[in-house]
Amino acid sequence: MKTLLGKTVVLAVTGSIAAVETVKLAHALRRRGAEVQAVMTAAAAGIVHPDALTYATGRLAITRITGLVEHVLYCGEGGAADLLLVAPCTANTIGKMASGIDDTPVTTFVTTALGRGMPVVIAPAMHESMYRHPAVAENLRRLRSWGIDVVDPKVEEGKAKVADIDTVVLHAARAVSGRPLSGKRVLITSGACAEPLDDVRVLTTRSTGQMGRALALEAFRLGADVTVVHAGSFPCVRNVHATTAVEMHQAVLRVCRDDGVDIYVSAAAVSDFAPERREGKIPSGSPLTVRLNPLPKIIDEVMAAFHPVTVAFKLGWHEEERARAMLEAGAKMVVVNTPVVMGAAEGSFRIMTAGGVTEVTGSKEEVAAAVWSGLL
Repeated sequence: MKTLLGKTVVLAVTGSIAAVETVKLAHALRRRGAEVQAVMTAAAAGIVHPDALTYATGRLAITRITGLVEHVLYCGEGGAADLLLVAPCTANTIGKMASGIDDTPVTTFVTTALGRGMPVVIAPAMHESMYRHPAVAENLRRLRSWGIDVVDPKVEEGKAKVADIDTVVLHAARAVSGRPLSGKRVLITSGACAEPLDDVRVLTTRSTGQMGRALALEAFRLGADVTVVHAGSFPCVRNVHATTAVEMHQAVLRVCRDDGVDIYVSAAAVSDFAPERREGKIPSGSPLTVRLNPLPKIIDEVMAAFHPVTVAFKLGWHEEERARAMLEAGAKMVVVNTPVVMGAAEGSFRIMTAGGVTEVTGSKEEVAAAVWSGLL
């Protein structure tokens, strides 16, 4: 999905070894629709050749400020850029940014961008010991207080590695989205539940959580504070682990009670029944009767107790009568799909609201965008 369509991103590259990833980063930004202009420090140009970023962006990489005053053309008042993305951003450049020091092409762009008040995103990368330095931590706090979005690095193998490209691109898209969901607490349930039958076997569904992921990342892009209750892990959001329907029920109520919720999206394939669990492993080779006990509906309890704006998902076109009943009971939106969509990358959905029914066919990213657009 072209979440950066029509946007111009200045990709500012500093002297971390992670600069070798910026060719891929530039391509990823362009795939999302952005026009990309690279600007580099001398240290960055010693790691990745400017020609590589010229090729990746389709524009001549800037390695020095000339009489064309490139920093003003892009980041000055009325400049062409919508976002300044410093990735990777070294401890040295972080310190210069926080202190107002302007002695490289990148820091000249930063000074101009901050003075204009345009969106700025940085993706730190350095050794872990440098990242833990109290001055670096204080500098990052200061930059955040100025409204700069800091994409937390992955701390592993003794290094604070630059965040994954997809995560950096998502933060870039969030920075220029206008953040219509800013200040909203969004709670999403996602994926399948797995109900144990014995110590080995579970009863589950074909749900993969792709829809929940798309909804969560789109909500983050639009500025929300997002919590997802599921068995997996998504970037950029708070992940709360739950495997069974009972665990999901407890986690959802705990989040609603302790943290509060403004918008609840029930996208998980929550188990309707739980088998009576057998100890050990049930021997194979003989017929077996399994008793299934019904489970309470999480969505009904959340709506009754906490009254958030609620989006429900129903499986099967025959569920439209139930969907209309949910709208009458207080749900803001019901999204209806069919079993063939489970586990698929795309499909057909019916988005039902009090105002009518909208048919949406496409990728789950596109469906998620349609869901949030219908709520805004």
